[in-house]
Amino acid sequence: MTTFLLIRHATNPTVGHTLAGRAAGVVLDAAGRAQAAALVPRLAALPVAAVCSSPLERARETAAPLAAAHGLEVALAEELLEVEPGEWTGRTFDSLTASEAPGWREWNTFRSGTRPPGGEHLLEVQVRVVRLVERLCAEHGDTAVIAVVSHADVIRTAIGHYIGLPIDLQHRLDVAPASVSVLRVERWGAKLLRLNDTGPLDPAALA
Repeated sequence: MTTFLLIRHATNPTVGHTLAGRAAGVVLDAAGRAQAAALVPRLAALPVAAVCSSPLERARETAAPLAAAHGLEVALAEELLEVEPGEWTGRTFDSLTASEAPGWREWNTFRSGTRPPGGEHLLEVQVRVVRLVERLCAEHGDTAVIAVVSHADVIRTAIGHYIGLPIDLQHRLDVAPASVSVLRVERWGAKLLRLNDTGPLDPAALA
């Protein structure tokens, strides 16, 4: 049994407004830094054995205080990178909707059959993140608690895989900035113990 704390990066000026994608220089704002700091007391009671993060700045900044509090280094994993949105990178959501950007409507209604222009299919995202989860299970053993800091759609695809939720329905899962979803992966299957949790977690959350 390996337990994953799936943590979305904390807030930054692009959240809710702009499709930041993998653009460099997107860092936490003051509210985001406070959210990242608050993860330390929220998860203090849990025996975190490893902290893995997307290489993007906003994820690394979120992971750093938690790792430091547990005396750990942040392990960067390319598999946790944000979905590559291709030509939509840096566009505001309003501009994409108003301009009827090719593929934008389909992306929001039929993601299992849509690829952003020049970008990455969500099924490809799901494959890479699930491979990472399986590798971490093998590396850390059956009793480990692993914190994974990534991005909303990446977390949704991981959860969707393990609970059997199709790609086209995964946007029904809310994954807020600095939220923690708890996924337990066992040999017989997996169980989602918490979704989009924004409060303190104790060992009972892992039971």
